[in-house]
Amino acid sequence: MSTERLISSSPMSEIEDQTNWALRPKSLNEYIGQAELVERVLIAVQAVQARQEAKGDDEPREHLEHVLLHGPPGLGKTTLAHVIANELGTNLHVTSGPALARGTDLVAALTRLGPGDVLFIDEIHRLPIAVEEFIYPAMEDFKIDICLDTGLNARTVQIKCAPFTLLGATTRAGLLSSPLRSRFGLVHHLKYYDDRDLMHIVKRSSSMLQMETPSSDALGAIASRSRGTPRIANRLLRRVRDYAMVRHDAKINPGIVDDALELEGIDHLGLDELDRAFLKTIHSVFDGGPVGLEAISATMNEDSGTLEDVVEPYLLQIGFLARTKRGRQITPRACEHLGLKLINSDLFNPSL
Repeated sequence: MSTERLISSSPMSEIEDQTNWALRPKSLNEYIGQAELVERVLIAVQAVQARQEAKGDDEPREHLEHVLLHGPPGLGKTTLAHVIANELGTNLHVTSGPALARGTDLVAALTRLGPGDVLFIDEIHRLPIAVEEFIYPAMEDFKIDICLDTGLNARTVQIKCAPFTLLGATTRAGLLSSPLRSRFGLVHHLKYYDDRDLMHIVKRSSSMLQMETPSSDALGAIASRSRGTPRIANRLLRRVRDYAMVRHDAKINPGIVDDALELEGIDHLGLDELDRAFLKTIHSVFDGGPVGLEAISATMNEDSGTLEDVVEPYLLQIGFLARTKRGRQITPRACEHLGLKLINSDLFNPSL
């Protein structure tokens, strides 16, 4: 079974990622959802701008304190990095944790920064420990200590870098070291979006794609299948647009949305073939559970990491799956949705 899923929260290709750029907001006023985060960032940005205006031209440029964003993929961490840099009127330099394999890679990135620039490191939890040691003095004092040679000839050279803002993004905040995490001034968790915000996002995207604006019911039908993720909402909108253009003269209503996404195997809750196969395997093969993830993985011939990172989070979120001390267990709500019969009255007992 392919794991290249339409409802995956990760980009499916570079082409899709480039297409998404056209739909992304450019300012905080255009940013939809995450109201608490937007308000905190807006206050911080306006404070930086006010301090900068009070300074003379010959004084160092003000910079925003370091920001850490964590949460599931597809919720707008990269988008927010571009928005913040745009609001500050500075340049954004983009890299990733795996790309900074050595300390010299980080030094090269830092020395390219101008005053007040934003350095965005995606998947920052994957920074090697040796690179982290270089980044600490850079974040605190805007200096980089480089050790030259070894043994008796060893000496340390200090290189200054311009005051900058480090914006880190991660899907695994628990893997960040405490010293690194403590150096961020603004730390925020991005939450899944509700259907109302997703409807606003789909409406805005349909306008930017020069589509006839779908009805509220059609927008709601797309939003309810988007698993709380804007990236998925925009992907489903494009699929519905293509289906409507070919089969229905580009007109979009709830029935057309249902037909288009049913063709893709996505039901009204956003579950696809892999989700349903996962739940049905627990129900039919393991009598509803509890069962270990490795046993499910072997039965389905799927990688256990894929099931844990890609399939389980949403099923847990909507209450279709329980993680008990003894393993995974299907819930009565999932059985009702899939039309499956409860095997026994103790099917759902998380205390086991």
